[in-house]
Amino acid sequence: MINELSERSREIFRLIVDSYVETGEPIGSATLANRLGQKLSSASVRNVMADLEGAGLLYSPHTSAGRIPTEVGLRFFVDGLLEIGDLTEDEQAAIEARCAAAGRSLPDSLKEASAMLSGLAGCAGIVMAPKMDSRVKHIEMMALSPGRALVILVTEDGIVENRIADVPPDMPPSGLIEASNYLDSRLTGRTFGEARDAITNEIAHHTAELDDLTARVVEAGLATWAGGQGPSALIVRGQGKLLTDVTAVEDLERIRKLFDALEAEQDILRMLEMAEGAEGVRIYIGSENQLFEMSGSSMVVAPYTNSHADIVGAIGIIGPTRLNYARIIPMVDYTAKVIGRLVG
Repeated sequence: MINELSERSREIFRLIVDSYVETGEPIGSATLANRLGQKLSSASVRNVMADLEGAGLLYSPHTSAGRIPTEVGLRFFVDGLLEIGDLTEDEQAAIEARCAAAGRSLPDSLKEASAMLSGLAGCAGIVMAPKMDSRVKHIEMMALSPGRALVILVTEDGIVENRIADVPPDMPPSGLIEASNYLDSRLTGRTFGEARDAITNEIAHHTAELDDLTARVVEAGLATWAGGQGPSALIVRGQGKLLTDVTAVEDLERIRKLFDALEAEQDILRMLEMAEGAEGVRIYIGSENQLFEMSGSSMVVAPYTNSHADIVGAIGIIGPTRLNYARIIPMVDYTAKVIGRLVG
């Protein structure tokens, strides 16, 4: 279709999209004629807008003369007319500093990356954490305080994760050492998923040579990876920013539906897993995906890899369809590369 549009039509369409991204409001022919420097009359601009509307790229949200792009128009713009700039060196350095956060665990770095994207884009930041399907090299539990222990897990990929586990307050140091040795002997060389069922079965059938207190500590160690931070965990930050531009009841209803979609984590995860199947940034606009059909939202997402160049997760943003795609696409892309280096 892009080859069928004249240069004049492309320029007017680009101005309409730019105005929509900036304000979210329809723009009329008189305003467009002024922005074109009176190179065209309002009547000529109206004729071009009518042609663009006939092609399915524009529509009028109400009875005014103004027009905004349709979802098809936004897709056409992103695929054919969007000019994506590069991040400045300062912007790249800021993203790296926020993600690296020396001393943080990987989950904390992912949460920070999600919050950072949310702040920069003014939308909700999302991350699909790496799947725990790497083989375990070592696991250890260390006492922090009565009732709390630090669980350290090292994978053969070189990923180190530290998490806090709740343990019985009366647990002696020898019991924690015994639990660590037991877990290490069962997990080393296996994926977490492979070993977890076997360990749980041993404890349930009392075939593990562990006393009750130590068995409870082992179960606490397993639980740190079996819950919300387990395989393909979804991290969402900045949902409140989606309410910033809400000005009408219908906008509020749209955001409510988006919140419902974010709460349905499995649906979002399936979308992120689809993004893992391709290199580079993926863009979903409105009803192109059933999940966003009712909320009128868009998602910009990019996969990230480990040190073996295997895709292990995805990171991106969710927001209204009038995203500043030119700014957000390189931001998501670069953040994914930074996270990949951290994971590696």
